[in-house]
Amino acid sequence: MSTAAEPILAGDAGGTNTRLAIVRIEQGTWNIRDRATFPSAEFDGLAAIVNRYCDTLGLRPERAGFGVPCPVRDGPCKLANLDWQIDPDRLALDIGIPRTVVVNDFEAIGHAIPSLGPEDFAIIQNKPVVPQGPVAILGAGTGLGQAFLFWQNGRYEVIPSEGGHADFAPRNKLETEMFLHWNRQLERVSWERFLAGPGLVRIYRFLVDTNVFTESEAIAREMIGEDDAAVISEHGLREDDLACTKALEMFCSIYGAQAGNLGLTVRSTGGVYLAGGIAPRILPALRKGGFLEAFRNKGRLSSLTEQMPVRVITEPNVGLIGAACAASHPD
Repeated sequence: MSTAAEPILAGDAGGTNTRLAIVRIEQGTWNIRDRATFPSAEFDGLAAIVNRYCDTLGLRPERAGFGVPCPVRDGPCKLANLDWQIDPDRLALDIGIPRTVVVNDFEAIGHAIPSLGPEDFAIIQNKPVVPQGPVAILGAGTGLGQAFLFWQNGRYEVIPSEGGHADFAPRNKLETEMFLHWNRQLERVSWERFLAGPGLVRIYRFLVDTNVFTESEAIAREMIGEDDAAVISEHGLREDDLACTKALEMFCSIYGAQAGNLGLTVRSTGGVYLAGGIAPRILPALRKGGFLEAFRNKGRLSSLTEQMPVRVITEPNVGLIGAACAASHPD
């Protein structure tokens, strides 16, 4: 790792907001200061935000790490939910920090997990973690991110994934009808189409537009001035509106089904971790039972998913921590 006292400029770029901070890492522990949040859509790229931040701070560290919501390979990548293209080499030049690392946003979260403590998680399924066992990460936010951790050469290696864009698989009659409803409009339906902030809205709109439930006039009025997903989740948690309550229940069940799929895919005896901004906000709904029922319901392999630890990451700075960890590795 880099010198313990060396500051690292860490960034967590998202389709909605981009967060920056100065992070110092020492012996696996981290310290964050000078956090700032910028509305992503108001800037024409990540470099413009970084330069604004550094100029305001009057500091430009020698290392920088960024987690971005796109498949990072050699060369540029385009964000799925924002009209940005990020070229790691060009970014390093534009911000004046040659030692710049760019990783997928969920790859960054994977780098952070070994540094997190028990206080940074909420337990959904309390099972023992198998040391050095495979780990699956997924998280609903603006989109649906995924990543995996495998133990190699004395530490966890992070494997990024774009599995959130894999084909959605309905499990019952109502989900099949919802799939067909949206497939006619979108031509292709991935897991992300339902497991994200816009996905919760799609579930709700299916329920009311196909007359499974009648939309409340009060809810419709509330949505005019508020974020639709926030309105649905708030009333779903309160259980004071049938359509919102059912939409949130379906969201949690679909979330659990896909989390269990990933758990089976890599035999996640090291744990299945839910990241992203939505899970901490709907924690009571995730704990109600529908999530775990879907997570465990894997037929002949249910006994395997029943033994997997499932946790929600509640540390709000996990993306920044992970980006700094990625940047702290030797050149």
